[in-house]
Amino acid sequence: MYITQGRQGKLGMWKYLPIPIVFMGLMGFNYLAIKLMGIDIASIMEKEILAKGKNRFFAENMAFFVVLLGGLFFWVRYVHQQSLLSLTTSRKKVDWGRIFFIFILMASFIIISTLIVYFVTPENYEINFKPIPFLILTAIALILVPIQTSFEEYFFRGYLMQGLGLTFRNKWMPLFFTSILFGVMHIANPEVDKIGPILMIYYIGTGLFLGIITLMDEGIELALGFHAANNLVTVLLVTADWTALQTDSIFLDKSDPTSGYEILLPILVIFPMFLFILSKKYKWTGWKDKLFGSLNTFNNVQEEASGITE
Repeated sequence: MYITQGRQGKLGMWKYLPIPIVFMGLMGFNYLAIKLMGIDIASIMEKEILAKGKNRFFAENMAFFVVLLGGLFFWVRYVHQQSLLSLTTSRKKVDWGRIFFIFILMASFIIISTLIVYFVTPENYEINFKPIPFLILTAIALILVPIQTSFEEYFFRGYLMQGLGLTFRNKWMPLFFTSILFGVMHIANPEVDKIGPILMIYYIGTGLFLGIITLMDEGIELALGFHAANNLVTVLLVTADWTALQTDSIFLDKSDPTSGYEILLPILVIFPMFLFILSKKYKWTGWKDKLFGSLNTFNNVQEEASGITE
């Protein structure tokens, strides 16, 4: 069972505290600094982009996640003494087929839906394609975006999911807690300020979807592929001047963002559709137990054990 694989390292609940405290502390400080000091993030981003260019600004922001992912892997491997494989999946090896399947599925969905919207409402888009900047962006994004999305998946759906499973000895608490934290992480994004707090429903709902496919599939391969496709294709295909990721993409969305039904569309339609496709392909069963069941396999001897699985 994936969520219980945190037992395979050296246990000690204190080991699960430093990284979440530091990471969420930084997010909280950033948000409070913005609100209390009245910092205009959009204005700061605009000045930085004008001074450095979109590609450099994007690369500098993404590079931070290289440090975060490296730090998380180091902590898991040498402090918890847990294998990275057990943090990734319950299978004997990482299933790259799962990663590529959902990556292609999600990428295709984004491309097709974006093109449909473009042809229906071309007035809302500006063709922003510039060959050289786009090629540079592609090289940067192919390297750094998967690192950024992988950190978030290993942290929320991997590290926190397993740690909370050990703590609460059930599955629903890790599922909902990590989903809420995933949403809260995005609260300082400029698009939340632009569209409004309702956008948090989308972020929390996305975290819930990623948590569900992790628990149902007993590993984070699907979450890794989905998240990478979502961010990578979006960064390359279409961005706007009011989002956290402003790039030299092919299209620039010039429409005025609204807080209408389209925010709820992924939660109510798209994610359930993806769950249906994945459940059929991978023959998922036992939904109630996998999402809400208790973890009764623990005992004091196991919790004090220090065995290491390679």
